[in-house]
Amino acid sequence: MTRTMNALLVLATLATAAPAGAQTFGLSGFGGKIGYAAPENLDGTPEFGVHAEFERPGSRVHLIPSVMYWNTNDVSNVNPNLDLYYHFESQNSLSPYLGAGLGLNVLHDRSADNSDTNLGANFFGGLRMPAATSTAFLEGRFMAADRSAFAVLAGMTFGSH
Repeated sequence: MTRTMNALLVLATLATAAPAGAQTFGLSGFGGKIGYAAPENLDGTPEFGVHAEFERPGSRVHLIPSVMYWNTNDVSNVNPNLDLYYHFESQNSLSPYLGAGLGLNVLHDRSADNSDTNLGANFFGGLRMPAATSTAFLEGRFMAADRSAFAVLAGMTFGSH
C-alpha cells in the first residue's frame, strides 16, 4: 500500500507543479475511448477509458487526464494518466498529434492474489478528426512500465473542436 500512496503522491505533485502559464488551461471537453491492448506477456484484450481535455485558447497543446482499464488472463489494470499532446494543424482541421505523459499501473493478479502499483511513461500519437461539437480520434499508445503495454484506440471528445 505504501508504494501505491507514493506513486499517487508523485503523480499529484507533477500535476500541480505546472508552471504559472499552465494555469490558463481550461476544460474544453470530455469523452471516452475503446480499443485493443496487448499487455506484456499476456493475451490481448479490450481496453476502455474516460478522459477530460484541457487547453489554452489558441494553443495546439492539450492536457489530458484519463483513466484506462483492461482485464485478461486473471490480471486487471486500472491506469490513471496525465498526458500532454500537441496537434500539428489548426484546432478545426484534420490533424496528426504526438504526446507523452505519466501513468500509474494498478495491477491485480487474481490467480496469485497479488497487487502491484508502478509508475510508467506514456508515448502516443494519432489523428484528430474535428466535427461541429466533438472530435473523433484514432490513437496508438505505448506505456513503458513494469508491465508494458501497446494499445490501438478510437475515441470521441465531446465539446472539443
